[in-house]
Amino acid sequence: MLDVAVVIVSWNVRDYLAECLSTVYAELRYSRLNGEIWVVDNGSTDGTLALLGSLFPHTRLRANDTNIGFGAANNQGMADAAAESPRYFLLLNPDTLIRPGGISQMVDCLDRCPEAGMVGARLVYRDGRFQHSAFTFPGITQLLFDLWPMPSALYDSRLNGRYARRLYRPDGDPFAVDFPLGAAMLVRRDVAEATGGFDESFHMYCEEIDWAWRIRNAGWGIYTVPGAEIVHYGGESTKQVPARSIVNLWQSRARLYRKHHTPARFALARRLATRGLARKAAAAPNRELREAYRRAAGFWQTVVAAEEGEEGVSQANPRANGQPPADVLIDAVSQTVAAVGAADAPAANAPATDEAAPNDPTAKKAAVSPAAEPAASPAGKAGAD
Repeated sequence: MLDVAVVIVSWNVRDYLAECLSTVYAELRYSRLNGEIWVVDNGSTDGTLALLGSLFPHTRLRANDTNIGFGAANNQGMADAAAESPRYFLLLNPDTLIRPGGISQMVDCLDRCPEAGMVGARLVYRDGRFQHSAFTFPGITQLLFDLWPMPSALYDSRLNGRYARRLYRPDGDPFAVDFPLGAAMLVRRDVAEATGGFDESFHMYCEEIDWAWRIRNAGWGIYTVPGAEIVHYGGESTKQVPARSIVNLWQSRARLYRKHHTPARFALARRLATRGLARKAAAAPNRELREAYRRAAGFWQTVVAAEEGEEGVSQANPRANGQPPADVLIDAVSQTVAAVGAADAPAANAPATDEAAPNDPTAKKAAVSPAAEPAASPAGKAGAD
């Protein structure tokens, strides 16, 4: 029986993958954990397969002819690895570097905490700068931060889904979170099998949030382990196609909100998103990004309604359910921003530091390319399916 099966999904990040694999093998030797590595490649054209064959011949490889998506490829890797009966799956982005103890500290946490189903690491940038590694489940407040200017001091706060930085001290104890960033997640094999792994309707973005939500709903705890340090570059695939990444991000967010929030709450989120994305489109610096935000807004406004049906969603009355309509919330936010003198704050969800926000199209998913652009009509089928 293996202690840990490491699953890495890649797309055109050959050099990052080589560096990542070197650190994973070094950590397995250092920790004396019984582990093996599975790489699932989503149709790379940059020589990734040749590199694996020459430098890492013992790595288990599944080479997909086409890009099947981040979640689906991880599910493939876990299914292949399950034949070796690992105790844990480590789902790792290829744009990561394992520091000594990075894997063993997470394994130790799951060994000592039988109520925990999943843990994440403390992520840092290559130069050692702090990186938020876990977040609260997104709600209405996070949409406001993503789409409207907010006081800069609040971007790093719990209102925006962040946990206090003091919790991430390397000598600190593991702390409970809603979900870890998907760059590094260690999950019990029986939990993965019981909860079904990733929902493959999320082609990219939000799939780890959805899975963590289901794991939490099944009664398992989720923790971040500060002693487990992993370097995370972030977004080395999606930087190549930022406009398509915007579309994929907001498609996945629409699915996430529809799946995990009440109809009334989703109706409110839908109004906020369509209005906010239209605002982003108007302020976009070029036609490509402007069209991306328009497509994203169109998905929230029409495609989601067509998939779900208008009854119980778009016609839900937020006021009748004790929630103010979107216009009231937007006006209240505008007044708050003006009151604190933050009217000139950036429109994007840009924290006061230069770190990337969770699910920022430039911040993650080195493992998969964006899907085809979605149709904007109600009958169109989204490219992330």
